[in-house]
Amino acid sequence: MARQEIKVSTARIGVIIGKKGATKREIEEKTGVSLRIDSEEGTVVIEGDDPVAVMTATSIIQAINRGFSPERAFRLLEDEDMMLDVIDLTDLSGTTRHLERLRGRIIGKAGTSRAQIEDMTNTQISVHGKTVAIIGLPDQNETARKAVEMLIQGVPHENVYAFLDRKRKEAKHEMLEYYS
Repeated sequence: MARQEIKVSTARIGVIIGKKGATKREIEEKTGVSLRIDSEEGTVVIEGDDPVAVMTATSIIQAINRGFSPERAFRLLEDEDMMLDVIDLTDLSGTTRHLERLRGRIIGKAGTSRAQIEDMTNTQISVHGKTVAIIGLPDQNETARKAVEMLIQGVPHENVYAFLDRKRKEAKHEMLEYYS
């Protein structure tokens, strides 16, 4: 029996449970684990016979805790290589005002920057609290992470998009070579 206990934000417990327990049930059904949620302590205990299923359920709960909607978090089930990557902004930001500016740069006006990175890397991105979380395949996550880090370092958005475009063309080129 594999077991994992994780601490979650009490503000996100309701999202993990879902309306009338629907999200909790869906996580349990899709992964074959059982969840015990302590909303006062802010803990979730995940138990199951399959260690991989327990790890997957843990990632889904961590994704929801990092601001993803359950629907977006379930993307981790699409492919066994899908992973959750979390960038902690606390070390990089210093002041609260600076953190807000960094978050703003990553999200962009009306979410355009985040959407552009998601679109060009085929990832899902959540900017929540003091973290940026990314769901995707390892190479996609790596490219999205690099783009986010470039924005944090103050690289102009146009240059970041040019980098993403170059990466996308390289990936397409590699795929064409692979299949020819």
